[in-house]
Amino acid sequence: MPSILNPRRAAAVLLTLLALVAPHVLAAADKRPIAETDLFKFVWTADPRISPDGKQVVYVRVTVSEKKDGYDTALWIVPADGSEPPRPFTSGPHDSSPRWSPDGSRVAFVRSAEKDGSQIQLISTRGGEAVALTSLPKGAGNPVWSPDGKTIAFASSANEQDLKKWRTRKEKEAKDKAQNVRETGQDKAKSAKDEKGEDERESDVRVITRAVYRFNSGGYGDTTRPGHLWTVAVSADGAAAPEPKQLTSGEFAEEGQEWSPDGSTLYFGSDRVKEPYYNDAESILYAVPAGGGESRQVFSFHGDLNDFTVSPDGRWIAFSGFANPDKPRSHNETDLFVIGTTPGAEARSLTTSYDGEIGEGIGSDQHSPRGGSPKPIVWSRDGRSLYVTTAEQGRANLARIDVATGALQPVTRGDQEVVSYSATPDGSRLALVLSTPTVLGDLYSLDTASGRLTPLARPNQELFSQLNLTPPEEIVYKSFDGKEVHAFVQKPADFDPAKKYPLILDIHGGPHSAYGYTFFHEMQWMAAKGYVVLYPNPRGSSTYGQEFGNVIQYEFPGDDAKDLLAGVDEMVKRGVADPKRLGVTGGSGGGILTNWIVTQTDRFAAAAAQRSIASWADFWYTADFTLFRPTWFHGAPWEDPQDFARRSPITYAAKITTPLMLIEGEADYRTPPGAGGEQMFRALKYMKKPVVMVRFPDESHELSRSGKPWHRIERLRHIMAWMDKYLQGKKTEAYDVP
Repeated sequence: MPSILNPRRAAAVLLTLLALVAPHVLAAADKRPIAETDLFKFVWTADPRISPDGKQVVYVRVTVSEKKDGYDTALWIVPADGSEPPRPFTSGPHDSSPRWSPDGSRVAFVRSAEKDGSQIQLISTRGGEAVALTSLPKGAGNPVWSPDGKTIAFASSANEQDLKKWRTRKEKEAKDKAQNVRETGQDKAKSAKDEKGEDERESDVRVITRAVYRFNSGGYGDTTRPGHLWTVAVSADGAAAPEPKQLTSGEFAEEGQEWSPDGSTLYFGSDRVKEPYYNDAESILYAVPAGGGESRQVFSFHGDLNDFTVSPDGRWIAFSGFANPDKPRSHNETDLFVIGTTPGAEARSLTTSYDGEIGEGIGSDQHSPRGGSPKPIVWSRDGRSLYVTTAEQGRANLARIDVATGALQPVTRGDQEVVSYSATPDGSRLALVLSTPTVLGDLYSLDTASGRLTPLARPNQELFSQLNLTPPEEIVYKSFDGKEVHAFVQKPADFDPAKKYPLILDIHGGPHSAYGYTFFHEMQWMAAKGYVVLYPNPRGSSTYGQEFGNVIQYEFPGDDAKDLLAGVDEMVKRGVADPKRLGVTGGSGGGILTNWIVTQTDRFAAAAAQRSIASWADFWYTADFTLFRPTWFHGAPWEDPQDFARRSPITYAAKITTPLMLIEGEADYRTPPGAGGEQMFRALKYMKKPVVMVRFPDESHELSRSGKPWHRIERLRHIMAWMDKYLQGKKTEAYDVP
């Protein structure tokens, strides 16, 4: 049928429609450079959950709080065909973990509040207010619907003492309400005094008996409150929730619960060894009857199990992880396995021949700071295929893997990162979050049969349309021994090939991690400030195969630092970098490499080591994980003191001439300041060399990724001010001794 509009009119209508769905795209000359404070305007998309019928997607929308000292989270909902824009689904400000009921009529989620902790809520997709499903002491989380939609399994760490107090309080509240008691002020004071007397005081003194006793971002562990599995019946809309039922107990925690397809059983993982750090990894999957009873072992796997899922017919379990090698390695590439649910079944790897990472992503400072980024293993309805993420050479995409043959077929392609996703029960449709170097967290639906992507939410599109963002240049260069190194170069948007630029070498952490095609605020901002940023994946990086990742075992730092310096040589050789204006920075594993590099060369005019290590021996004693197994070192510091000293930057501190900034999170248990920046700072001060330490109160090792927004901004500003001072000659008194 011919159009009723003339061509000119049709074009005008099309332009009008486009204006409604997309912001005006400015010409490059009208755009502005990205600013460090644009972080306050970023919107992150987390935990996308597609409805069972594939028609709607609910997700966590994360924004910076009004005071810019934290993050707000709320659930939003959008049609999966993109026919309408997203709209708010809950009020927040701390809502997360949305989970659809099997019939798609309700969504369970977790709401966090200061008074009651995290509790599970229910909200109807028809609208209305959320209703609390749990009110347990110590909170509840990770809700999972039973296949019939009548029960929700969840996790809670409430112990018997907590529950006794809770029940006593509930009984008293019910009694008072029934008797309609109206106490006088004197009665209230007496009641409070009696209640306080009944409650036994809990000591705040910690008795430490385990080598791993505190966790970065998690604080001190509490062995008296292991997380256990609970269930709660789901009442009709508006009905009072029944009291939850505890399914598991004991001194060991359970995690990762999943229902069997018939709803009779709950599967879960549990490490039932008090001190597992002495032995090779051993993963055991258990099952417990949904109505309660004794747990039984389903299978034991001699290796590490990361994530698992049950096949639609209940006969198979797929999981990601790695089998223990003959000799311990510092890096173990993740594989995909399947195993039968019958007793005595053996696990079979589907990806032995695939040299990439299963279920992994790409390093970034802009993964959602709250809300979660799940990358589940998804079965097809017929049980013949599995959908997983694969990370390879700086890219992370979805792939379909044949269960019978292990054949891998890409589902998404491109220079991007699939950050998180979920699927319908039959695996036919997915909701996924994509990021690229110039796009942050767009939400799509995906038809797995056709591969067609439908955009659903582009929360940063309007902001980014105003910014002069450019993708990095991808390069490959040869290192000192001929090994090829893959790297990325972020240039200023107005880069002039006739000029030589100050260069910042930015080193990723891990060390078994990888840079790649995802949005990185730090790189874009440094380039916007007039720097060329080189960010390589030296040997030891993940996503380049098992051998490349593990080659630095017992030699970190070492040849990986030479790879990095070869990259700087390449940029100088190409005429891009000014050899007199070179800077270096990095965090965590990149922090120790920064410290190391300035002890090996004086070619850098400035360095900023973030969350670093100075002494391997001190790190061995104080980190939040152990190195008891011979993965990074052959033994303990006193057994081979020369090796620990040989690889510790503090040993060579006298050689440092580069002005050094040290950035530390005061609550960092992963690389404790006393094992890193504090040592370097005191040593260089003793030698009267240019050094400054910048400390961030209450910040963990996650400072750059999920720290307080203002602190994340200040971190960037301090790094740049230090580089500007020594690479650009800009005056600042902030780092002078007053």
